[in-house]
Amino acid sequence: MDRDPTLLLQVEGVHKSFPGVKALDGMRFDLRHGEVLGLVGENGAGKSTLMKLLTGIYVRESGDFWLDGEPLVVDTPREAEEKGLSIIHQELNLVPHLTVAENIWLGREPLRGRTFTKPSEQVRRTEDLLARLELDLDPKALIRNLTVAKQQMVEIAKALSFDAKVIIMDEPTSALNEAEVAQLHLLIRRFVTDKTGVVYITHRMQELKLITDRVTVIRDGKYIATSDTANTTLDEVISHMVGRAIDISAQPVNVRDDRDVVMSVRNLSTKTLLHDVSFDLKRGEILGFAGLLGAGRTETARAIIGADPRTAGEITVNGHPADLANPAQAASQGIGYLSEDRKAYGLMLGLDVTHNVTISSIRDKFTRGGFENRKAMKQAAEDGVDLLRIKTPSVNQLARNLSGGNQQKVILGKWLEAGAEVLLFDNPTQGIDVGTKFEIYHLILDLAQQGKAIIVFSAEYPEIYKVADSCIVMFKGKENAVLTRDKITERNVMFYSTGANLQGALDASE
Repeated sequence: MDRDPTLLLQVEGVHKSFPGVKALDGMRFDLRHGEVLGLVGENGAGKSTLMKLLTGIYVRESGDFWLDGEPLVVDTPREAEEKGLSIIHQELNLVPHLTVAENIWLGREPLRGRTFTKPSEQVRRTEDLLARLELDLDPKALIRNLTVAKQQMVEIAKALSFDAKVIIMDEPTSALNEAEVAQLHLLIRRFVTDKTGVVYITHRMQELKLITDRVTVIRDGKYIATSDTANTTLDEVISHMVGRAIDISAQPVNVRDDRDVVMSVRNLSTKTLLHDVSFDLKRGEILGFAGLLGAGRTETARAIIGADPRTAGEITVNGHPADLANPAQAASQGIGYLSEDRKAYGLMLGLDVTHNVTISSIRDKFTRGGFENRKAMKQAAEDGVDLLRIKTPSVNQLARNLSGGNQQKVILGKWLEAGAEVLLFDNPTQGIDVGTKFEIYHLILDLAQQGKAIIVFSAEYPEIYKVADSCIVMFKGKENAVLTRDKITERNVMFYSTGANLQGALDASE
């Protein structure tokens, strides 16, 4: 592909390798003026590597970049910003104890003379910038006091303060609710003109139809295809991404009424949010918890396992009262928790797959006379890798080097090795590519068929629909509705998630 001076951004023949891994192999793609380009691929496809090359975080081995038809060379992230390329990472890069204005102009503060910053000028510039973007933000507000959606807006404002031509957005909606997603999309459309463009990286396939003009697919470090969004289907995009057929038929088969109740929760409450949450969980059942960000889904999971203190509530496990004061006690009662923040609360990133799979059972199963049975631990890890189809060079691989989907499988392997009978999945496929996402759905369904009792806490309606036998919809820390399988529809879940109490009206209409 020759240089095309009519394109906003053009990438051609880019190669990048790391020890033992060819991350990019002749990569190419282009961004037109005035468009939002979706960039998709499974975890490990090379998306992040490509974006880090474009923004000066990594140095490319070969290949060419052009911006507005001119050769583009960037050696540092600051140089990339100065030349008009800004990236907004999934993990926001803001300083919590500083204000909105201080974050936007960090390192570029207006000076009085040569030494002192001019706070009033900084605030004035911020007000002008926010007014131009039509953003409802207080320049003097501390970042730590803002919602994730508001912090996302600050990142965008910061990027545009450099007069950005290209904004790269990496999973920008992973922590946003539907209303916040719509607001973000509106902001993106405001930014896009005949002189600017957006590269939009997402695992949420439904978003492609909502915001992108074209979609580029990469796989195994190589360019695969680019399609006009309006003229392609999501099935075609997914097929290009994974290079194989995916079984998307995951559906629960419904738990039998005669199954025993494994865990019973009554009047679960916390000081800050939860009020009288109650439910029964049967053996072989998959119970869904839905709701918008801040509704109390994660808080319910953490209160159950004792990670957050309860002010009221009783929990019984297999008919016996369970004093679950902390996660260790929950684990001893056969309850395994897979946190939405798998890196912080699920894994020991600096240890290998073997230790991560066996850590919760190492004392009971793999220690004799004070010594670890390394051979048995390795065998257990290898069995887990085979059972869960974990993609790893070996069980000696460090957990931090695995993709998000494989990290999630390692955590699941840990709880299965520990013999957990109750599994709490909190946003189980967050940040996971579409191929692995369906693998995890099938794993959850298979575990239920084997008799595991499962709760899936999720902000994504399709996730609840794919696996749940029944669903509790949360709103402001309370149960707003309990939906049986036949009532789990996008309409019902959205109504109850927004606080509506429409059970009677819905029953009458069905």
